[in-house]
Amino acid sequence: MGDFAFILAAVCAFIAVAGVGFAFVGGGDTEKASKSRVAAALGDGAGVSRTKRKNAVLDSSAAKKKQIQDSLKDLEDRQKAERKKSLTLTARLEQAGLDWSPTKFWIISAIMGGVALVLTFVTGQHPLLILGATAVMGLGMPRWILGMAKSRRQKKFTGNFADALDVIVRGIKSGLPLNECLKIIAREAEEPVRSEFEKLTEGIAVGVDAEEGLRRMLRRMPLPELSFFSIVLTIQSKTGGNLAEALNNLSAVLRARKMMREKVGALSSEAKASAMIIGSLPPGVATMVLVISPDYMMPLFTTSMGQLMLLAGVTWMGIGIFVMRGMINFKM
Repeated sequence: MGDFAFILAAVCAFIAVAGVGFAFVGGGDTEKASKSRVAAALGDGAGVSRTKRKNAVLDSSAAKKKQIQDSLKDLEDRQKAERKKSLTLTARLEQAGLDWSPTKFWIISAIMGGVALVLTFVTGQHPLLILGATAVMGLGMPRWILGMAKSRRQKKFTGNFADALDVIVRGIKSGLPLNECLKIIAREAEEPVRSEFEKLTEGIAVGVDAEEGLRRMLRRMPLPELSFFSIVLTIQSKTGGNLAEALNNLSAVLRARKMMREKVGALSSEAKASAMIIGSLPPGVATMVLVISPDYMMPLFTTSMGQLMLLAGVTWMGIGIFVMRGMINFKM
């Protein structure tokens, strides 16, 4: 009986020790598994949160990209409409920096045509020559002079526009608002940049929207450089961003375009000189012969056949000059 009690006590002690060990070992595994499950749950939550944040960033980027695309499409449509308006006579006079009305331009053209008509009729020229001289002086010459004035003004604007952008960049970096930077250009820049920005700032001061003011400015000065500037300001006002950095990059692009244009001009200078020499040879030689031997050249002006030959020569010379001009001029 005593042995049985001893055996029973040993078994109970063994079971107790095993239970304690299982409690330690098994409980540790359970706690570890529980911690793993909690960590996994927390990890899944963090992953879901990260996914949501990533999706939110992508949605924001897609919305901003779509907004920029819509703005560019709207600007493109407006620029097409403004391009059509810039082809009118009123717009061309404004682009040339002239405060003339179309009526005044046509009056001056009629006076020039009338003078040519009277001179050719009094000197007894051929009717075709009279008609051609009147058309050239009344229609061609005024438009040619207007085109030259417009090109000269646009060239001066392009040459000084990059410096104006640098003024805006430095002003914005120093803390000045954009309108103050525009006023600085309107006061201190070279012509015609100064007058154009002066009209822009005056329009903004009386309540004209900046986008509308830039659109009017682009109508007066239809240049790619100014179009880039208008696009940058319009997109920045709608989507935000670093305006100083964007304008600084635009200034660098404009200076690179200017350098490329000057390089092209230098490479084509030989062809331009050749065209000028070839174009000036016929009238130069005719003038020399007329001075040396007037009797030899006068039939060219007094007879019908000579006048027709003179008209044909002038026509073909004009066609040749325009063809050579198209070959050596490069637009960028």
